[in-house]
Amino acid sequence: MTAGAGPGVVFLCGPRSGGNSDAAGLAFARGLARAGREAEIVRLRDHTVAPCRGCGACARPGHRCPLARPGDAAEALFEKLRATPVAAFAAPIYFYHVPALFKALIDRAQRHYEIRLAAEAAAPPVATPPARAAHVLLVAGRPRGERLFEGALLTLKYFLWPFHLRPAEPCLLRGLDAPGDLAADAGATARVEAYGEDAGRGT
Repeated sequence: MTAGAGPGVVFLCGPRSGGNSDAAGLAFARGLARAGREAEIVRLRDHTVAPCRGCGACARPGHRCPLARPGDAAEALFEKLRATPVAAFAAPIYFYHVPALFKALIDRAQRHYEIRLAAEAAAPPVATPPARAAHVLLVAGRPRGERLFEGALLTLKYFLWPFHLRPAEPCLLRGLDAPGDLAADAGATARVEAYGEDAGRGT
């Protein structure tokens, strides 16, 4: 299926500027460009997202989040995710999961999870669009680990569900720890660029 018109959005989800997950996201964006699609780069570390407090307000009618106020970027970032025809997330693996700044954004999606649950429980249920693919690039310093990416991938599956997205086949990179490791690996870089090009073409 060919992706819709408009620029893609590549979320860089690592806390370290110039790290290997940044390099992966930028290589993905170059692949999008080869497919004729512009990309907006969103660095999560440049945005303020207050962590969910588990207050339960979003489960009540109206689904209001008390953290959604001026200066907090969560809802604006979610709107970018909804609007783009091609979404991608590039994140490092920390302790077999995504880093804290990305997990904070994921947890704030609880409001949208509650909204979708309510829509599906309505009588009659609210019609939902087919799920679109979101592209996932995970970069680990460890070279081994059978379940190295398992926790992050499972979380991303349920994070994307409220936005009518599903994870595409992920691009998983191991053994890239020091800054510049990915840039020095021409084969891995080419693989990421090809992943982006395929995403840009909707293949």
